[in-house]
Amino acid sequence: MNEDYVNDIKELIAHKESDQLKARIADLHPADIAELCNELSLPEARSIYLLLDNDTAADVLIEMDEDVRKEFLDVLPPETIAKRFLDHMDTDDAVDIIRDMDEEKQEEVLSHIEDIDQAGDIVDLLKYDEDTAGGIMGTEMVIVNENWSMPECLKEMRIQAEDMDEIYYVYVVDDDERLRGVFPLKKMITSPSVSKVKHVMKKDPISVRVETPIDDVVQTIEKYDLVAVPVIDSIGRLVGRITVDDVMDKVREHAERDYQLASGLSQDIETDDNLLRQTSARLPWLLIGMLGGIGNSIILGNFDNTFAAHPEMALYIPLIGGTGGNVGTQSSALVVQGLANNSLDAKNTYRQILKESVVALINASIISLLVYIYNLLRFGMMATVTYAVSISLFAVVMFASIFGTFVPLTLEKLKIDPAIATGPFIAITNDIIGMMLYMGITVLLS
Repeated sequence: MNEDYVNDIKELIAHKESDQLKARIADLHPADIAELCNELSLPEARSIYLLLDNDTAADVLIEMDEDVRKEFLDVLPPETIAKRFLDHMDTDDAVDIIRDMDEEKQEEVLSHIEDIDQAGDIVDLLKYDEDTAGGIMGTEMVIVNENWSMPECLKEMRIQAEDMDEIYYVYVVDDDERLRGVFPLKKMITSPSVSKVKHVMKKDPISVRVETPIDDVVQTIEKYDLVAVPVIDSIGRLVGRITVDDVMDKVREHAERDYQLASGLSQDIETDDNLLRQTSARLPWLLIGMLGGIGNSIILGNFDNTFAAHPEMALYIPLIGGTGGNVGTQSSALVVQGLANNSLDAKNTYRQILKESVVALINASIISLLVYIYNLLRFGMMATVTYAVSISLFAVVMFASIFGTFVPLTLEKLKIDPAIATGPFIAITNDIIGMMLYMGITVLLS
């Protein structure tokens, strides 16, 4: 958002120029208004909201940053939240809004929702884990019965469509509300009016169950090029649908979380979070890294005589530690990526380790050979450093590759997020093991 534009808006708010302010934001998309509100103070954002109609206000609230939205909702009474916002949202968006509230406020807000059916749907959706299909699905769908004639079907579709913003698919159910197919809109034009829906529907549509993890939902939508996917319960009844925009926010959140874990952040933080939160997110891994450094210093301290006899060995400590950390992080990152996009199965642990071992063997051979040639030219054939560094590098690269592959696969089997293996954990472990290998090999060759 342009800084000059934001300053102009602030000035209009300060001078209470409501008509001009309304004109300035009239043509803005809800996402742009949300971005503007993110740049304003709470009282200023409230001035903007007072100028919006209910539907636009609801759309803007959905688009706002979570922290800003929470701060905004905290000062509003439950009745205003229900009637000003939730009454004008799809159920999946309403659940996202209400899920962050405490239980008491949730009950108060739900009691003020005018549509009892919508309130009931929200309550039902809140029971599902937010990282499953049930937790992100919406209940707004156009549904027809397989036994209806085409005229009946068209009439009912018109009625249901009045309360919906977008129609992606028309779902077909039987008398027990079990999903049977998808009704192609093209058939509405090309099929005879006497045909029943079940004669023209596309049978056995792709669907997911309410307990399906979000990652699997994303892969289903991507694999079959869907804009929406129906959600069924344990006995096949149609209970909701998930659209592409429903999962994109979750995909982004998961990607940000994994990136932060891999970067050594123990919790989800933003650049505008307070000092205490940022410190508490960063400090744990820094302390672990400090302990790793102390461990390294203890290891190296036991080899004073070795360094006294071969002082040039100290020159290669950064090379050994850095190479081990880089190789381990590369291996673990590839595994985590493979697990995330389903191109790698945790069941194939040994096959992946074998494959990584072959790659490591090639890389280790090339790296150690290059370092050997360099040291041969610099120190000569008889120098301990010429052999010790090359052999140590070979061993470190092999260990780091296998360890970096094995750890995330093991974490995945233990149902622990493997993303934590791609960051400081791998680097610190490889650094310590690398130093032990380096000094051990040096002593053996001395």
